[in-house]
Amino acid sequence: MERRLLSGDEAVAAAAADGGVHLGTGYPGTPSTEILEAFSTLGGKAQWAPNEKVALEVGLGAAFAGARAIVTMKHVGLNVAADPLFTSAYTGVTGALVVVAADDPGMASSQNEQDSRRYAVAAGLPMLEPADSQEAYDLALAALELSQRWQLPVILRMTTRVCHSKSIVTRRAASAPAPVPRFRRDVAARVMIPAYARPAHRRLRTKLDSLQAFGETSPLAVWREGDGKLGIVANGVTARHAREAAPGASLLELKLVHPLPLEKIRAFAASVERCVVLEEGDPVIADAVRAAGIAVEAKAPAFRFGELDVPRVRRILARDLTPEPEPPKGKPPQLCEACPYHPVYSTLKKLGCIVAGDIGCYTLGVLPPYEGMDTCVAMGASLGVGLGLRHVLPEEDARKVVSIIGDSTFVHTGLNGLVEMVYNPPPTGHVLVVLDNGTTAMTGQQEHPGTGRTLDHAPTGKLSIEGLARALGVRNVDVVDPIAEPAGFEKLLVDRLARRELSVVVARRPCILAAADIRKYEKAAAAAGCAACPEIENV
Repeated sequence: MERRLLSGDEAVAAAAADGGVHLGTGYPGTPSTEILEAFSTLGGKAQWAPNEKVALEVGLGAAFAGARAIVTMKHVGLNVAADPLFTSAYTGVTGALVVVAADDPGMASSQNEQDSRRYAVAAGLPMLEPADSQEAYDLALAALELSQRWQLPVILRMTTRVCHSKSIVTRRAASAPAPVPRFRRDVAARVMIPAYARPAHRRLRTKLDSLQAFGETSPLAVWREGDGKLGIVANGVTARHAREAAPGASLLELKLVHPLPLEKIRAFAASVERCVVLEEGDPVIADAVRAAGIAVEAKAPAFRFGELDVPRVRRILARDLTPEPEPPKGKPPQLCEACPYHPVYSTLKKLGCIVAGDIGCYTLGVLPPYEGMDTCVAMGASLGVGLGLRHVLPEEDARKVVSIIGDSTFVHTGLNGLVEMVYNPPPTGHVLVVLDNGTTAMTGQQEHPGTGRTLDHAPTGKLSIEGLARALGVRNVDVVDPIAEPAGFEKLLVDRLARRELSVVVARRPCILAAADIRKYEKAAAAAGCAACPEIENV
């Protein structure tokens, strides 16, 4: 057996390799990005999808064919994938499908800190949660086995601390080769018209009852005896904090967080004088346990925000509600000095634009000196929000509204917004600026359909943003290099804002951090004579 120092993300990738996963797909998003990159390095078939919904659908199709698939995303990506996620609980799978959702308590790199455990409950899917890298490896393998056994997708919930922290991992020998995928027709199980969906829902609830019974006696709930005065029910990395904060307490570590082993929890609570549920984020476990009539304490609402650590756990156990000390202030992030978007934000500020922004490193344009972004909600939201502003503002203000979006985000969920822009144009027209730096810069220079390269940087079909805009009927489509032509960009934007027409401006310049690699990949593709990679050009 091999022992290595691995991050939680790398451990999940190793489990995918050792567990016979046929396909890994997802969308890059901190803190989940490194899973597929590591899986590819280990020789697995890994690919980036345009967004999380597509990734889950591809993974689901693979699992319908009897393959083992893993789909990765961060917590907000699970929102994008929610539509197929819920119905996949009804259709089930033939092979195995593990959905890795990486939550970000404390919002180290996210716009919210939602708790993905709510999705497991709402969708009716089993969920496992590891506490460290070894458990990330073990539970990823367990998730594959549970998925195959119960023929359900299984959610593996990770958190930032587990994803990026490193610890020793002992890998098992690779499992026997998985069966060769083959499709077996099963219309009643796979086609969710109401007549088939109703019995599918009943089958799902039966499976969940069976999983709950399994959880009562499985090793996925670890009972550690203590002195009997204090008992702690905890999940994920919080269980590690609890062991350090209260080493003498009894501890019930929950690794299967849905469905919960309620009878084991009931027995545990009855064995101690005081029972406290410790969990990051929402009181998901505490609420479910108390709803079952089990007397436990939940953490105070003040501790619902951010990550838990040993000092905060000690405060919860001591019922200490005094104000917490302010964390030390760090240096705020900022656009790279050579970022190609400095002239873009300088121009937006100079012209007094109202900027509907989006998710990416360019979101940092909201900070001084530009303060060049007025809204930022979710991936792809810049178009819809900008259009909404244009529809209702007085004309003088409406003509100042600009939507800003990055190239990867545009492909992710900006496409539908562009269709909306063409379908329901505001009376004043609208201006969309696509900041195309040739990479998914914010998460570490990953590829996307607009780069013309796959996850491992091999050449493939390339989406043309300007070609797509023209194909959809946008009359004014321009491509400009904001660094080479800052005055030209300003002149162009002034002209487009003055028109009562729809305009798309592609501000194209490679990310300074990725430019050298992009040149290397393009040179290699040219040397290989890649002629099989179509591009949607000036349609």
